[in-house]
Amino acid sequence: MPALPGLLLLLAGPLQSWGEHSHFSDRDTLAFPSRSGLTGMLAAALGRPRHAPLDEFAALSVTVRVDRAGNRLRDFHTVGGGLSGVQTVVTAEGGRRSGDTTTLTSTRWYLQDAVFTVALTLADGSAPPSTWATALRNPRWPLYLGRRSCPPAGPVLLGASTDALHDLTHLPLAAQADQYGSGSGARHATVPVLFLSDQPLLFEGHGSGDGEEPYSTVLDVPIDFTPGRRRYRARPLYRHTLPLPASQQAGYGTEQLRALAAYTCPSYTPAHEGSPAR
Repeated sequence: MPALPGLLLLLAGPLQSWGEHSHFSDRDTLAFPSRSGLTGMLAAALGRPRHAPLDEFAALSVTVRVDRAGNRLRDFHTVGGGLSGVQTVVTAEGGRRSGDTTTLTSTRWYLQDAVFTVALTLADGSAPPSTWATALRNPRWPLYLGRRSCPPAGPVLLGASTDALHDLTHLPLAAQADQYGSGSGARHATVPVLFLSDQPLLFEGHGSGDGEEPYSTVLDVPIDFTPGRRRYRARPLYRHTLPLPASQQAGYGTEQLRALAAYTCPSYTPAHEGSPAR
């Protein structure tokens, strides 16, 4: 498979939420970052208003590595309960709700403690615009992981790569060394890691597999972000589980960040224990 230049992102935080069929009363989340959410992240970083055309992102291709799937969290919301008549929720006609209709309820779903490493490439094989990387380093508007209440745990951009999919299979994993071990705690030679993409998953050195044919479809390609006129189309979803070396498991937090720094900057050497890295 030819080398594809791209951008590498680390999406980690206490909560993430990547909706596909969300509406007011029930806001769902996919089990992985959506193309719509990542397009919105790029648009926010670049300072594009919601009504701006999305043509510049039409060739975007997204490949996700699931470092840590996290757990689903259900958050039950109520709005307007216990308020006086003049303080209740406004109706579409401009009045106020009364009686049994004063309280509105909604359910919101999140992924908690999930970590994803993402490669952003272009379908034609060219390098993403340098303005994208610059904007992700210094975003015009704050970045969030699918929903405004879900800020990232740190900088999102890992860097630009001349072979993004190769690096995606070699970057340190945000996983404990014994996460996939047997009951006795023995460390395996390899660990299974799930990859998801909008393109067939053909990794060099791993032969053919279940990533050659679409696994399903997902409705997450944005056509228009304009409030009240949001539209999306479906795309194929490819998935493939690769056995990666167990030595790539770099732990969590600062352990993984140091491993990432060592991978992205081979000349990196940590300072003595207890001091910040150089």
